[in-house]
Amino acid sequence: MSTSPAPIGVFVSPVTPLQQNCTVVWCTKTLKAAVIDPGASADAILAEIKRRGLTLDAIWITHGHLDHAGGAQDMQDLSGVDIIGPQQADKFWIDMIPEQGLKWGLPDARSFTPTRWLEDGDTVTLGETLWEVYHCPGHTPGHVIFFNRAARFAQVGDVLFQGSVGRTDFPQSDHQALLNAIVTKLWPLGDDVTFVPGHGPHSTFGHERRSNPFVSDTALKGTPLARPASGPA
Repeated sequence: MSTSPAPIGVFVSPVTPLQQNCTVVWCTKTLKAAVIDPGASADAILAEIKRRGLTLDAIWITHGHLDHAGGAQDMQDLSGVDIIGPQQADKFWIDMIPEQGLKWGLPDARSFTPTRWLEDGDTVTLGETLWEVYHCPGHTPGHVIFFNRAARFAQVGDVLFQGSVGRTDFPQSDHQALLNAIVTKLWPLGDDVTFVPGHGPHSTFGHERRSNPFVSDTALKGTPLARPASGPA
């Protein structure tokens, strides 16, 4: 009995002093790749893409923080591909990237204007694969996540982590909005979805629903965010 090959490939390369998970995804049929959140190290990431025989097709941004987006303009200059995302409410964060870069020892970090802003319900294509976009504000107001339904895989930026959730002590952060986004946008996608967060190890939505001290079903029991268990969407 044969099994179908995985529709996507993934590799993760931590960048910047904050060890942000720059994530490269690709269509296994066409070998077209997208870089999600190139916070820095554009040259090294592009070299690894070439070494693997992939062709860069786009740059996708989950949100405008320095460690996620500070290398996007350099990567676009080197490759000529489009920068897609985040949602436009994060423009003020993108505009502050050079200032933030000086504070974090990344003086070459640059702001940019995306080729395309994203909205909740949008889709992006990569080769023969389709990715769904969900606007998940809270950590930042314009944060989005990317979900490939066929592969049961998501890149969620700083919305959700293994055992934690995104910080909400920044300008225009909203802790309640973040929790609401996780419960109403992420959990319905299915417990079996594997996700790469913006920092740290990968996990699954099901594992976090069972054990995450901030957004597990137990932690939210008795609150307006409590939801019945759900399977794959």
